[in-house]
Amino acid sequence: MEYLFEGIKQGFLLLFPPKKEIIEIVLLSIIVSGSATIIAGIFGIPIGLYFAVKEFKFKRVLVGIINTWLALPAVLIGLLVYIFLSRKGPAGIFGLLFTPSAIIIAQALLATPIICALSLSALKGIAKDVKDVAYSLGASRSQMALILIKEGKFAFLTAIITGFSRIIGETGMTLMVGGNIKGETRVMTTTIALETMKGNFETGIAIGIVLLFIAVIINILLQIIQGK
Repeated sequence: MEYLFEGIKQGFLLLFPPKKEIIEIVLLSIIVSGSATIIAGIFGIPIGLYFAVKEFKFKRVLVGIINTWLALPAVLIGLLVYIFLSRKGPAGIFGLLFTPSAIIIAQALLATPIICALSLSALKGIAKDVKDVAYSLGASRSQMALILIKEGKFAFLTAIITGFSRIIGETGMTLMVGGNIKGETRVMTTTIALETMKGNFETGIAIGIVLLFIAVIINILLQIIQGK
């Protein structure tokens, strides 16, 4: 136990004041995962909204594909992105592998079905009532969509925060496509894995404390939103 407490103590000492390297790692993690979450929200929320208000052929099949994508292991998504961006892959000419862009692409692919499924699930509960009221008042389809967006704004925020919390803690997939290059693609989770393997527990604990702090903030935000 003394060894553990000493590691935690050294971890806190690295944070007050924080080393430049730790600040860069934390900022890169937030920027990369934040960018991926924004991209996932741009695609996930409109798809969820469309599925909630529109009845069409093969809708159940498409929803089933989204739900199946949700169950895919993150490391498999990492493998697909790796193959796609590798030198011999379809997008190899862009040289994106082992760059922050590769991490953003992989994390966006992981977060999009999460945001889409959560948005759809929340909107299904209010879509029927809103549609009945909107049509009875003579609202057009676009006006009804705007009403749904307004009614579902907290559900969208919850979906976005959940997606962000899922991808910022991802390790294996991020390591595969990012490469854990110091100063370029090294984020919090891959730093913890690397420093633990090297026996530098104090650095891993310091980053872990920051990651835990972010998780607490995310949880508080979710509680606030769900309480509204």
